Amino acid sequence: MLISIATGVGLQKKIREKVSAFNGDIIISNFDTNFSNDSQIPISKNQPFYPKFTTVDGIDHIQVTASKAGVIRTETDFEGIVVKGVSEDYNWAYFDDFLVEGDLPDFSGDLGNEILLSSYLANRLQLQLNDKIVTFFLNEDSTKPPRTRGFVIKGIYNSGFQQFDEQFIIADIRHIQRLNKWEADQIGAFELFVEDFDDIQQVGNAVYKETESTLDTQTIREKYYSIFEWLDLFDFNIALIIGIMILVAGINMITALLVLILERTQMIGILKALGSNDWSVRKVFLYNAMYLIGVGLFWGNVIGLGLLLAQKYFKLFPLNPDTYYVTEAPVYLDAGYILALNAGTFILCLLMLLIPTWIIAKISPVKAIRYE
Repeated sequence: MLISIATGVGLQKKIREKVSAFNGDIIISNFDTNFSNDSQIPISKNQPFYPKFTTVDGIDHIQVTASKAGVIRTETDFEGIVVKGVSEDYNWAYFDDFLVEGDLPDFSGDLGNEILLSSYLANRLQLQLNDKIVTFFLNEDSTKPPRTRGFVIKGIYNSGFQQFDEQFIIADIRHIQRLNKWEADQIGAFELFVEDFDDIQQVGNAVYKETESTLDTQTIREKYYSIFEWLDLFDFNIALIIGIMILVAGINMITALLVLILERTQMIGILKALGSNDWSVRKVFLYNAMYLIGVGLFWGNVIGLGLLLAQKYFKLFPLNPDTYYVTEAPVYLDAGYILALNAGTFILCLLMLLIPTWIIAKISPVKAIRYE
């Protein structure tokens, strides 16, 4: 049960964090952009909610972005990509964890050519850190040749989410503004991060009401509906596993207690003959059952937490990123759910053990003493 919760919730959190890293939790853009990966219609960043969204509670951070589709061309190969332009307000916390080589680019100063490239694209195009690359972008006038931009690979990241790694490179937003012939205050979209992801839909609805009629709001749950529907199935799977395990544990404990009662039938008869009531005799067996449950919980926690800690620090069990979007089984450990799971299991098993102890009330002292 510990492993099912830790890995199930861990997988949900890890995939959700990766989707948020590339999109934010809530996206605000022009109504006509259709939330594509190519910002075509700009919006002004001079909005009353930027740089701090004070009219809606639950928003942790807001940043500006713009993106443009292009092609990286090398001497031997080419690859279609999306250049995501970010500014100095960009939240690098997620990419700091994804970084496998080099450093994160700094876009707070003058316009530079540094970019962050995925290890997936670097391997496919045989590129290395500090290599110079040429990127081609379609011209608005189809009769003119594509526009080019030269970049230098400052860092290489690996999120393990191939759907994003195979297309996104991170660059200065000013490159996108120049390519699109935008003003300095024109951007493609705002990305918002919420404090509690469980409240994302409520916060998204509140943000939509607080923005202008020309702006649209979309949460990542809506944008990547199929991914989050798949993640929601994990809740049912976890509940099903916990229910089955508690049922199995309860049945095993009931069987063990019935055996104990049958083995101590003569003792039960003697105690009743000496004046003990049914409840006092039942308590003897319930205390013994509590001890057995406690021993089981102790070893269950030792083995379960031991395996989880081994996976957390030594990555013993890899996963296929094409299917699960992560390279190894993620582990989420929290004292709250561990204590709740132990307490719930203990109480439910103990309540189930009240059933076999009813047999004690049916035992006749005379027949029990004679019982062999």
